Amino acid sequence: MANIRFEAVIQPWGNSLGLRITRALSEAAHLERGTVVTVAVIDGGLLVKPKPMPGKPLVFPYSEAEVVRELNPGKAHADELPTILASELGE
Repeated sequence: MANIRFEAVIQPWGNSLGLRITRALSEAAHLERGTVVTVAVIDGGLLVKPKPMPGKPLVFPYSEAEVVRELNPGKAHADELPTILASELGE
């Protein structure tokens, strides 16, 4: 997704502060009325993300076929795969 930036103003909302999510912002972030979100405090701000809903399949931007279409052992770095030690297998 493109890095889209919007400017907004934090305003009072009762005894709290609120941030209006405009239609353009909600469309760019794929948010709609009733979307449950998680809000995380990160370095320098907030991160708002839709919460994955149980039973609702995640929508990925690429199909599995698209991801592996041109994959070959060289591109997959198959020669660099680690060997699992017996101790790691609990033996």
